Amino acid sequence: MKYKNGITQKNVVVKCGADKFLPFALVFGLYIILFGTVSPGGGFQGGVIVASSALLLYLGYGYKTASRAINSDVLRVGESVGATLYVILGLIGIFVGSVFCRNVFYNIGPVGDLISGGTITFMSYAVGFKVLCGVGFLLLLLMGVLAPDGDDGKEAKE
Repeated sequence: MKYKNGITQKNVVVKCGADKFLPFALVFGLYIILFGTVSPGGGFQGGVIVASSALLLYLGYGYKTASRAINSDVLRVGESVGATLYVILGLIGIFVGSVFCRNVFYNIGPVGDLISGGTITFMSYAVGFKVLCGVGFLLLLLMGVLAPDGDDGKEAKE
């Protein structure tokens, strides 16, 4: 809704929904990343779920608030760090005399524990971080393109 003085007001229902689901999306996405090797899910799925919280922030508060809350430079660097960690973890197999992405640390925990997947677990974490940053950055770019020109982050007083 737009008022005469140029200040926009987001729908209260959408804002309340974003407030309620934002923490859930963050925690659930991190849970999927952490337990992806011992349960359905993994780094990619959890990363997309966490990145979707940026979309919830945009829907509830607008582009200016979302872009202030999410630093695009940190996301760009984070994506590179996630990809580098994945490659380093994959190279560990070559360094021990096997193949790329070999599960070298397969016996570091009892079956069913969080790190029982060995190298695969840490590679899943790297993928989750890379996807979280990459998809979050893409969503931030799309929000900037699709944001209405009048979206200046100001809200009307109720």
